[in-house]
Amino acid sequence: MQKPAITLMVKAARAAGNVLLHHMNRLDSLKVEQKARLDYASEVDRKAEQEIIKEFRYATPDYGIIAEESGITAPRRGSKFSYVIDPLDGTSNYLHGIGHFCVSIALCEDGEPVHGLIFDPIRNELFTASKGSGAMLNDKRIRVSDRKSLDGAMIITGFPPRERDRVGPHLRTVENVLEVAEDIRRTGSAALDLAYVAAGRADAYFEAGVKPWDIAAGILMVREAGGKVSDFKGNKTAPMSAEHLDGRPLLAGNIKCADALLARIQATGYDREF
Repeated sequence: MQKPAITLMVKAARAAGNVLLHHMNRLDSLKVEQKARLDYASEVDRKAEQEIIKEFRYATPDYGIIAEESGITAPRRGSKFSYVIDPLDGTSNYLHGIGHFCVSIALCEDGEPVHGLIFDPIRNELFTASKGSGAMLNDKRIRVSDRKSLDGAMIITGFPPRERDRVGPHLRTVENVLEVAEDIRRTGSAALDLAYVAAGRADAYFEAGVKPWDIAAGILMVREAGGKVSDFKGNKTAPMSAEHLDGRPLLAGNIKCADALLARIQATGYDREF
């Protein structure tokens, strides 16, 4: 049976997904702003986020919110809970008419994700997870892949604009991994990357510069699907809180592939860049 928190998150995510789908046929008329170099947001991001926040403010008014577009609202009345929201992960894909993007929502307790949701409105795929209860894709339980090494593995990575100063070490790691992996994908949505790892569609993922709203739901999803998540030094990820909003390095995968990927990241010295 679906947890009440997940039920609420599903309602909010589907409302946001409807906004995204509704505006896809008029992309050329959208108002787009540049938040930083090569980092864009559109009016659709904000409209979708408003739909999500409206649902949460009505049902859980004391909970805090950490949202990519609206910023931070602290919890009230001593609440330990905050939502971490990305209304459109994969904005660049969306603005180019590429149908690979999602809504990502996590509910965190003291910065630790306890419920997570990633919704792909194009494919109508709803990935959900609750701490201690496993991960699901629509109505089916999902697990990470059972690949025993990086030999023949499918790996996903990303090249966010804010990480271009470290692109050299990143590409050295890509070259190192391609010595054994089947291939490396760059899809443009960190949240869906993590959901795909959780579902066994990819064996591992690594990327630097990701923000809490990119990864909060996906981190829980991979762990609940039996996988491993860490930074590039092998440490547990920092809390998803207002105090930890800087971009961070992240890797995820089934345990054997994650460990093997971590070893290659460290062999190239990419971990020492952070």
